Amino acid sequence: MEFVKPGTYIDFMRHRAPVVGSSLVLVAISLVSLFFPGPNYGIDFAGGTEIQLAFEGDVSVAELRTTLDSVGYDGADVVSVEGSPNEYMIRVREVSAMPPEQEEALEAAVSELVGEEELIEFRVSPGGDKITMRLGQEVDDAALRGALEGAGASIRGDIAPLVGSDDVRLEVFLKGVADELVQRLQEELGERGPAAPDRVEWVGPKAGAQLRDAAVKSLLYAIAFIMVYVAFRFDLRFAPGGVLAMFHDAVITLGIYVLVQKEVNLTTVAALLTILGYSINDTIVVYDRIRENMGRFKDKSLRELINLSTSQMLSRTIVTSGTTLLSVLAFFIWGTPVIKDISFALFCGILIGTYSSIYVAAPVTEYMDRRFFQKPAQVGGRKKARA
Repeated sequence: MEFVKPGTYIDFMRHRAPVVGSSLVLVAISLVSLFFPGPNYGIDFAGGTEIQLAFEGDVSVAELRTTLDSVGYDGADVVSVEGSPNEYMIRVREVSAMPPEQEEALEAAVSELVGEEELIEFRVSPGGDKITMRLGQEVDDAALRGALEGAGASIRGDIAPLVGSDDVRLEVFLKGVADELVQRLQEELGERGPAAPDRVEWVGPKAGAQLRDAAVKSLLYAIAFIMVYVAFRFDLRFAPGGVLAMFHDAVITLGIYVLVQKEVNLTTVAALLTILGYSINDTIVVYDRIRENMGRFKDKSLRELINLSTSQMLSRTIVTSGTTLLSVLAFFIWGTPVIKDISFALFCGILIGTYSSIYVAAPVTEYMDRRFFQKPAQVGGRKKARA
């Protein structure tokens, strides 16, 4: 299928100055958006709680999402457990049901009960559902329970001593995020609501920050390795164009994501890595044709070869990018919320990547050739010819 008539020659490089300027403006806006308003980090990066629940009656994913929104858990992720009807994995942003002020109040209450010197250690779990304490003396369970409940704790079950410890170590289980969520769902759904959580895990802010750093490193490593590959596959003048095109695509796509306040999570990172691969693939196809034409037309300048090669590959670019965009668009229209988010990122990235392989990678390659690879005599001769 040919969308462009064979033999068509388009002078793409004639418009490189305004187009590259527009790209620089878009990249600048995207970089600024990373600080203001800033990314809307999901649970993977900001921290949160993951709860697996089995419901007593039939509850759809859509109904469960609506119910969670109505009881204060906006933006919760809901994923059905494969092979288990009416069993779902729910991810909410809340990590702890206990604010820091309450933690301090609980510690102060225990310290007042046993004496400050007898309270050796006092820790609250990241999920806010367990207190672990180490005491220098025995304490009455009823008195300890009364002190904690008086400071606002909702204790679940009995106070448990840790067996095998030389000193007094106790665990006090509290109602955490999972218990509050189950209680609210039971109130809303009645008999169809869930029983006790099957599994509860949480990602603290520190772990989220580590995941965020690892995601950034993975993107940088991918760009670095691709640059080395392009330098070996072609020559050094081609590598910067390919790398800058990938950086351009990833930054602008992420900027769009931030500006529309879509959630940035590990799925977004997977989409960005996919965009990098698609972008460099499209760029390499054009580079291959440029290298082929360099051997066939030795009397032409690189600018002319870029125009010729891009014109020859334009029909192929339209077909491949167009079919991919249609597929991604279908996922965006009919997919689940998670699929819609990754489809949105891919749609933006593929569209931007197709543009950048022509108007970012090629102009940078032409500049590198003119600035660093042409001999002075060639440059002088061309300037005289233009004069």
